[in-house]
Amino acid sequence: MGLFDKLLGKKQQEKGTKTYHEFWDWFLTKEKTFFEVVKDREHIEENFFDIMSPELAKVNDGYYFLSGMVDDDTAELIITVEGDVKKIIFAEELIAAAPKIAHWKFTALKPETNIENVGVRINDCEFTKNNIYFYSNDIEGYPDEIDLAFVYEDLNEDNRESATTGICIFLDNFLGELNFATQIDTFSIIGTNEANQELIPIEKLRDFLLWREREFIEKYKDSQIVESEDQFSVLEATLENGMPLMATVNASLLEYDAKASYPWISVLKISYDGSNNSGFPEEKDYNKMNALEDYAAETLTPKNGHLYIGRETADNSKSIYFASKDFRQPSKVFDQIIKENPEYKISLEIYKDKYWQSFEQYNVN
Repeated sequence: MGLFDKLLGKKQQEKGTKTYHEFWDWFLTKEKTFFEVVKDREHIEENFFDIMSPELAKVNDGYYFLSGMVDDDTAELIITVEGDVKKIIFAEELIAAAPKIAHWKFTALKPETNIENVGVRINDCEFTKNNIYFYSNDIEGYPDEIDLAFVYEDLNEDNRESATTGICIFLDNFLGELNFATQIDTFSIIGTNEANQELIPIEKLRDFLLWREREFIEKYKDSQIVESEDQFSVLEATLENGMPLMATVNASLLEYDAKASYPWISVLKISYDGSNNSGFPEEKDYNKMNALEDYAAETLTPKNGHLYIGRETADNSKSIYFASKDFRQPSKVFDQIIKENPEYKISLEIYKDKYWQSFEQYNVN
């Protein structure tokens, strides 16, 4: 299938005003025209992309899409978030709400592709199964970490940037968007002269990752949080700029011996004006942010696979930390908080950290 993609328009003034079902009701009024545009491959930009993009932006930000013909009678629409973990759930939900429409196939996230059909060219670099290899690095003290070296035969200092981009695109297509975003913890791009282990053909990567995933699930399937009274520690410090910092962390939880079973770390960062209070919030902001934190903790519970780690306040911002078995519910809960509190500048980061190295700075784990 030939695919073409389009980044959503930069102007998204009306984002977040349509429900999933309202979007699909709108799509039903256009689908016949869109089908002919995709099939004929004429005026795609103006007659499909430019019309579709602002409507998707009204549902949520971060959507991209691909489209092309599966066969002579079926067009496919793929909703992608370009590997942004915190947006994956919204692509999945949008497609789950899609109606059945004749001559259309709807897919959440870029699917995995037969490696024989995967080839990428960037500048003068070509990336295929014939010139990419890999091997796994063992990291002392972190046995569950999947750290891979991808070896590109034609790598040199002049094309390293292109090689990194090309291999990421190659893996995104070969493994599929979800797998590439979630199955590999860390990786590097190296040349054959930098390799220090036996090279493994890239076509064996999918089986390797599935094997490691099965091992991981088996190892932690019976892991449970010890039911005990949480013990929170209050830590104070001074930033390099002289501003005070205060952190409250669950010290008993940071001693948990199966941290890797909760590998997804969520960080909600709320900015406020603390200029008159040494970088700390005034009472009104303090109370409001505490209410938001309480809501998150009451929603993201251990029963649902989430652990409240603590918070850090300093220099006009407050960060709230959770560890989770999966990233989907935190994505939704924090997205809701962001949208319902426009008076604050709020950012969300979700990333994999199997050993909670993010919290080693507190010197309690």
